[in-house]
Amino acid sequence: MQPISNAHLPEDELAIPEWQRAHASAAPVAHSVWGTAIRFTILTAILLGLAYPFLVTGMAQALFPHQANGSLILKNGQVIGSSLIAQSFTSAQYFHPRPSAAGNGYDATSSGGSNLAQSNAKLAQRMQGDIDKIAAANGGKPVPIDMVTTSGSGLDPDITPDAAYYQAARVARARGMSVEAVRALIAAHITQRSLGILGEPRVNVLELNLALDDLAK
Repeated sequence: MQPISNAHLPEDELAIPEWQRAHASAAPVAHSVWGTAIRFTILTAILLGLAYPFLVTGMAQALFPHQANGSLILKNGQVIGSSLIAQSFTSAQYFHPRPSAAGNGYDATSSGGSNLAQSNAKLAQRMQGDIDKIAAANGGKPVPIDMVTTSGSGLDPDITPDAAYYQAARVARARGMSVEAVRALIAAHITQRSLGILGEPRVNVLELNLALDDLAK
């Protein structure tokens, strides 16, 4: 067999090593796009659908078990609510939360606002009716704005300290307590801004009402 001569090759191919020319002339290896896609899908499903959720859930249960389980509030061993979700209180003996447009009111399965514009007559009528009702029950004093406006979720569990102090006289009268004692209880349940800068001072209505009941025992 005669050795292969490079004399007949173009000058630009003479600079290419023999092994590279042999590799280039070999048939290309077929790669399955479907196989790669399926393997990648299985890998990401295991990592993101199983491993990551289990890791995050385990860390939450270990580091923040109360918050991870819904911030539930127990009374006599029974769950009576969550500190994250408002409940309706209408008795004069309790502090009242903000109004709610979630479902028929405070419905956690229908979270949302009324979506009524400021110019909507229905919204103005509802707010004026609430102002008249709340003012009549609290000595005719000007009503704090958060007592007649709904939150975006309709489930805001907190009111402002001003709204809590506004109701102090009514609650004290209904329970036969001194206004000073009720105001002191409010002060003890004010949560300040997170990290000193985030949010506003607030009072959790459910927790405050439970403290009222405990104080009466």
